[in-house]
Amino acid sequence: GSSNDDNNDEDGKKGDKDKKKDDAKKDDAKKDDAEDTNKPDENDASEPANSSDESEPSPSLNNSSKYKKSSTVSGHSSSNVLLPASRLGFGDQAPRYPHLMSLPVIRGPVFPGVLTPITITDQKTIKAVEKILSGGSGGYLGLFLRKDDPDFSKGLEKPEIITSSSDLYSVGTFAQIQRMTKMGDDGMHEDVHAHPFTENGHDIDGSNTDHDQNDNHSASLLIMPHRRINLLSVDDIGPPIDVTVSHWERLQYTRGEDTSRDDTIRALCQEVLSTIREVAGMNALFKEQVVNLVPSSHLFDMNDPYRLADFAASLSSGGEAEDLQAVLEEKDAEARLHKALVLLSKEREVSKLQKEISAKVEEKMSEAQRKYFLTEQLKSIKKELGMEKDDKESLIEKYRKKLAEYPSIPEEINEIIESELDKLSTLEKNSSEFNVTRSYLDWLTNIPWGVTTEENFNISDARRVLDRDHYGMDEVKETILQFIAVGKLKGSVQGKILCLAGPPGTGKTSIAESVAAALGRKFFRFSVGGMSDVSEIKGHRRTYVGAMPGKIIQCLKSTGSTNPLVLIDEIDKLGRDFRGDPGSALLEVLDPSQNFSFRDHFIDAPVDISKALFMCTANEIDNIPGPLLDRMEVIRLSGYDVPEKLEIAEQYLVPKSMVSSGLMVKECPEEEKSADNDSEKEKSAEKGAKKGDTNTEKSEYIEPVYRLSEKVPESLSIDKSALESLVRWYCREAGVRNLQKKIDRITRLLSLQVVAEEEGAQLTEKSSRKSGLWEVSADNLHEYVGKPIFTSDRMYEKDPLPHGIVMGLAWTSMGGTALYIETQGIKRGLDPEGKPRGGGTLKVTGQLGDVMKESTQIAYTVARARLAEIAPDNSFFDVTDIHMHVPEGATPKDGPSAGITMVTAMLSLALDRPIKSDLAMTGEVSLTGKVLAVGGIKEKVMAARRAGIKTIIFPEECRRDFDELPDYLRDGLNVHYATDYSPSVFDVAFGAN
Repeated sequence: GSSNDDNNDEDGKKGDKDKKKDDAKKDDAKKDDAEDTNKPDENDASEPANSSDESEPSPSLNNSSKYKKSSTVSGHSSSNVLLPASRLGFGDQAPRYPHLMSLPVIRGPVFPGVLTPITITDQKTIKAVEKILSGGSGGYLGLFLRKDDPDFSKGLEKPEIITSSSDLYSVGTFAQIQRMTKMGDDGMHEDVHAHPFTENGHDIDGSNTDHDQNDNHSASLLIMPHRRINLLSVDDIGPPIDVTVSHWERLQYTRGEDTSRDDTIRALCQEVLSTIREVAGMNALFKEQVVNLVPSSHLFDMNDPYRLADFAASLSSGGEAEDLQAVLEEKDAEARLHKALVLLSKEREVSKLQKEISAKVEEKMSEAQRKYFLTEQLKSIKKELGMEKDDKESLIEKYRKKLAEYPSIPEEINEIIESELDKLSTLEKNSSEFNVTRSYLDWLTNIPWGVTTEENFNISDARRVLDRDHYGMDEVKETILQFIAVGKLKGSVQGKILCLAGPPGTGKTSIAESVAAALGRKFFRFSVGGMSDVSEIKGHRRTYVGAMPGKIIQCLKSTGSTNPLVLIDEIDKLGRDFRGDPGSALLEVLDPSQNFSFRDHFIDAPVDISKALFMCTANEIDNIPGPLLDRMEVIRLSGYDVPEKLEIAEQYLVPKSMVSSGLMVKECPEEEKSADNDSEKEKSAEKGAKKGDTNTEKSEYIEPVYRLSEKVPESLSIDKSALESLVRWYCREAGVRNLQKKIDRITRLLSLQVVAEEEGAQLTEKSSRKSGLWEVSADNLHEYVGKPIFTSDRMYEKDPLPHGIVMGLAWTSMGGTALYIETQGIKRGLDPEGKPRGGGTLKVTGQLGDVMKESTQIAYTVARARLAEIAPDNSFFDVTDIHMHVPEGATPKDGPSAGITMVTAMLSLALDRPIKSDLAMTGEVSLTGKVLAVGGIKEKVMAARRAGIKTIIFPEECRRDFDELPDYLRDGLNVHYATDYSPSVFDVAFGAN
């Protein structure tokens, strides 16, 4: 266990001689121990060395006991023998071995005089320690602090293993093993004799034979450090580690040599002791540490600054290892006290912070407990006085109070609610079923059973509200007025299902809210675009965690009435996947003959939603499932033409954009005028009540008044010519959404120019005004919205059109559009015999759909047949290949309505006769030349007017659709109706002659 066995053997012999002398002086041990002022455990010496009393106190930890205690527990021999200091050498009397076994320590160095436990886990090191204890050398070690913690990534989990001599600090502690305790895997402890010199010569080797076979045990050493040592060299890095050291001489402090230094050291000593008392008063753990260390630190002397500093540093368990090592290495008394005081000051600050945290936590806990006790007492007092019931009773009472507010609850619903209330009263509040039942009752009692809002049966008032927010849409408004009239005559209202179908930006969604205001109903909107979960419509079953009803029941709860206006937006974009088909779930909702007993999966009871007015919006009704479409009354909304867009822009879009941009302020009606009308309203209400009128109040629509904001030039305005240019050259789509974006862009730039001129800020050339006028007109419109998107109304401005080109009219989801059909003939080449190669073929391009491709083949056949009738000698189709193209090839096109247009284009090419540029046509053609009806007449007429068309050919069956159009759309148009291509269409296109 030591690098110098000879020295150890020699010391062992000397120890035997010393033992004989000590045996002769055994009777005087009590007296010597009592007189030793540095040994506080005076009671230990009061017992005789050979006492057999089992209740005798444990021996002192300063090796001053002169007796041996042995026992056997659970088959394991245990022995503690603490030898006298005079025998083993204590403190400065300890031997000075130059070669020692070394143990690295972590977290902090070990200070002389402070009994310290150390745990070792390396088996080689444990065996070396056992060898030292059994070798008679006194069990001395060198303890050195590691510079770094063990590197676990390299497999060095044991602190007693080092890889280099540089891992250890150069100053350590010379210490003696007082006791060694081994622990095995079974958790049993074995106390091993700390030194071979015992009174009866007991040998520890025999007690360890059973445990030598177990290599998975650790050992705990109780160490008594004696003095400081310097590390001269590491002879073997082990394990175990053998080192060569030099011992420090005891540092003596003599008072009186330097008076000023004496005062400083005395003050430092007093401050150290004061700090120890202060920290011990704040920290119970620190106080316990002081109480435990004072008896075991036999070198502790308040008058010795060196030992006082060591004692203070040993109390600083939370200090940095480097700071503790600095105290160990310091030789100057004043400097050592300073460093120890710094460590104690840190302990004091930590203790203060800990005390503050503890006080705050205790304060919060005390406040919470106080509040809890007072609350419970208040509940008990109120319950005794009958002022309050427990939570469960108050919850049931709240439900019954809520149910009493409803005029009529269906009998089946009432039975379900009573059953759930009875179940709730028997359940524990902390059970999961209690929460499920409570959630179910919450929804059942929040559905407005029998509650309806008062209907507005005044047609004039409803018309005024509808006209206030929307321009046009006469068909929608007429349908709503009819609905109101029926309700007024019947005296009751029923639900209805309307579907508004039209291009984007035509006001489908916004008019639904206006309809709700006109009818006096609550409004609820939810979108089903992309919805693929049936539970969104019909709810989740209550067995699922977080279950809740569907949108229909949520609508009734949020609106608080059973007759709201429900807007189902984007119904043509319903999804469908493994979670179900919402379109099929809506069949029950939107069926007037079924929705009086709608069953939601969560409610699981019939709910009457037949009084609700359902309105749906769609862009293309072809995408709506057939059974669902059959349950709705479809109102088609065509796109807006130029006059309608101008009216909408002037009356709605421009004022709204000016207000939102801060250029205008919307003034409220004058209070004086409204005050004068109050008395008249009261009189009319009394008259209406006497006559029994159900709706006595009539809302007066007052035209809004707008004025320019402050600091805005009075000449700032947007001219009508600018709006016309916007509609014609920038915004040709069917709706007005893009038109609103352009107007918003203009007003934002005007706001920027107004603020910049006020502040004198410099704008970029693009944003600055080019003229001194604040009026936006057609001339300077490009300065605000850029260059026009459309440069002309037609692709071909020349009249007549080139041969083989005809303008057709098409309908799209964005509105109507003018569509050119282009054809080109290609002469066939001749073979070597002079005969034409191949036969007549037709090539089609322009990204056409399957229906339109079939229409081109039909048109090609009809054109060849009509050419044979008109000019039998014309062999154009026999010797020429035809290439037909529909421009804007990136845009998909489909539909049969271009049939007569294709026939006309091919005949124009075959007859070499042009078509007038102001002629457009639409209609499907059959294989025998019959002209069949098509849809979208209004959109197509609007597209023709935008393109400057004067003559239009429609199928005869579309005459009724054209007659229903407003007069301003029909004026100036020369419309022809055709039943067969020839002569009807042919005569108009090529002339009767």
